[in-house]
Amino acid sequence: MAKSAAKYEMDMCSGPFLGKILIFYIPLMLSSVLQLLFNAADIVVVGRFAGNQALAAVGSTSSLINLLVNFFIGLSIGANVLVARFYGAGQKKELSEMVHTSIMTALISGVILVFAGILVAGPALRAMGTPEDVIDKSILYMRIYFIGMPFTMAYNFGAAILRAIGDTKRPLYYLLGAGIVNVALNLLFVIVFSMSVAGVALATVISQAISAILVIRCLALSDADYKLNLKELCIKKDKLLKMMQIGLPAGLQSSLFSISNVLIQSSVNSFGSIAMAGNTAASNIEGFIYISMNAFSQTIISFTGQNYGAKQYKNIGKILLLCQVMVAFVGLVFGNLAYLGSGVLLQIYSSDAEVIRFGVLRLSVICTTYCLCGMMDVMVGVLRGMGYSVMPMLVSLTGACLFRIVWIYTIFRSVHSLWCLYISYPISWFLTLFVHVICFAVVYRRLLKRQTV
Repeated sequence: MAKSAAKYEMDMCSGPFLGKILIFYIPLMLSSVLQLLFNAADIVVVGRFAGNQALAAVGSTSSLINLLVNFFIGLSIGANVLVARFYGAGQKKELSEMVHTSIMTALISGVILVFAGILVAGPALRAMGTPEDVIDKSILYMRIYFIGMPFTMAYNFGAAILRAIGDTKRPLYYLLGAGIVNVALNLLFVIVFSMSVAGVALATVISQAISAILVIRCLALSDADYKLNLKELCIKKDKLLKMMQIGLPAGLQSSLFSISNVLIQSSVNSFGSIAMAGNTAASNIEGFIYISMNAFSQTIISFTGQNYGAKQYKNIGKILLLCQVMVAFVGLVFGNLAYLGSGVLLQIYSSDAEVIRFGVLRLSVICTTYCLCGMMDVMVGVLRGMGYSVMPMLVSLTGACLFRIVWIYTIFRSVHSLWCLYISYPISWFLTLFVHVICFAVVYRRLLKRQTV
């Protein structure tokens, strides 16, 4: 078993790094694409076979779900960084305690989310102005969906542990299996049993349970230092505090971004339903490019964490340069291909010429400059991997969140056009990237100086 587990592990502290980064990145990127495709399958099934009200009910919960869940998902970033650090340093006892604390935290977080989702669903959805003809279905969907939160948290934290030791393949396999089950159950529950939104939610819970069981089983059967013993599950206070120190700012950042996105969406809404439809279609296309870039941010967290733990600080600069070159390449190529093929891609979502025109407008601004967003996220990833989480949170929230809000109430109010709204994205990415580079340079110089002392 030890030999079997070892083939999935990766030494991220010795070069050449390019091949290792790609081996780590590709399964991680494919996992994100699969998640996006399976989520799209949920929407397609309920929209095609349960009607527009059911589709609207599922769609109306997404921003609220993200607001609640992303905060806790941020903690898994802390787990990833610390497991990678202890693994790279060869600290077996610290690594084992971190693994057990992470999984216990995941289960507790999941239980908290069960109650939060059930209690908040009704009041929050009504406060968001969810129409009366879909509110009951929206509440039902969200309450069933949140029953599966312990499984969702267990998978995310378990996958974070595996990524930290260099394994992105097994989480991909588990996600693929669970996703296929999800699609099959969607069709069964919605078409055969006419369960509508309840069927889609139940299928999601079951698939989440499968992925969680598989990743927990993987950790429990391992003979490596990161082996999980269910009888030893506990919270080590010092490990929890360190995990929260890194993870809470990341979770808070994700949650606050969700709030700012609601404001941006309301600005788009002011241009009418056709503009909204074009914006939604373009955003879906952008999602595939974003996750292709964001996987580099997750990659560099693990690589930086291992090298930081092993005190191989010079490697961090080399890895950052490689990741920046690759994420810029992916962003430029995929982004511009999406824009050049926007007319064809947008027809998948709508045949309305005006919808397509509005979608092309968004893609012309966002996709052609999307590499800046990817490069910004990579800088956040390297800083988090080094243990700095508050700094990138404050910079990101100021540069990419507060800036857009100020833009909406000043520049956009004076020049009320969608182009003016969309151009705030690349400007905010560039400014935030620039400040992140300065922060990294200062921190990295101190790190290298400390190593030579």
